[in-house]
Amino acid sequence: MRDRQVIIAGMSGNQDHRAELVADCRVRAVTDLFAHTWDPVVLAALRSGPRRRGDLRADIGGVSDKVLTEALHRLLAHGLIERHRFAQAPPRVEYGLTRLGASLVGGPLKAMGEWILDHGDDLLAAQDAAPTPRAAVPPDRELSNRRGRR
Repeated sequence: MRDRQVIIAGMSGNQDHRAELVADCRVRAVTDLFAHTWDPVVLAALRSGPRRRGDLRADIGGVSDKVLTEALHRLLAHGLIERHRFAQAPPRVEYGLTRLGASLVGGPLKAMGEWILDHGDDLLAAQDAAPTPRAAVPPDRELSNRRGRR
């Protein structure tokens, strides 16, 4: 319970607990869920109920078979989705949210979706207006380029 209080206090801006929050591996575990581009998309696609893999891929669009497989494996390993295999011919498998996954989709992911609706255009405009980062050039290479050498 204390750990939960530390996280909540840290998120609320309480200075006394920020160091504990930063060092908490659970915070890193949660942020890792959003580090993979397709994981939140797959979770959002499952919010309406269990789906077959082919239906997921068709509904999401733009995701390769390999990437969807990797996302499903990650989400299964995190306990956010479950795989239900039906004993029938031909075999049928459906993926659905676990209680943990449903709490993520109905809470933080829903809040992020609302934020995107409110601020998505501003975010894209800021990204479009940002200067393109210059490719990093090793210092020794930069010096030889100034002298006209390659």
